[in-house]
Amino acid sequence: MFTIEHEFDATVITLVDEGDTPLQEDVVINSFAECITLEQFDPRTESVQKITLSPEQLRDLAAALDLPEGVYQLRLTPDED
Repeated sequence: MFTIEHEFDATVITLVDEGDTPLQEDVVINSFAECITLEQFDPRTESVQKITLSPEQLRDLAAALDLPEGVYQLRLTPDED
């Protein structure tokens, strides 16, 4: 399950783990114009862990989910500039 909220400066997506136990903590994704952050509470350290990605890193991650093992570089076609 997930939720999507549009705030003033970001789109916030929350991923809720509904699978078999043990369940993982919710993942909160904040999409800003200049970066994307992923946050998840770590119960072992009782703190929120945060990862920041550039829009290009997120694009590469999305592409990588559907590709086989290998090394890749995405390039824009002239009409995508």
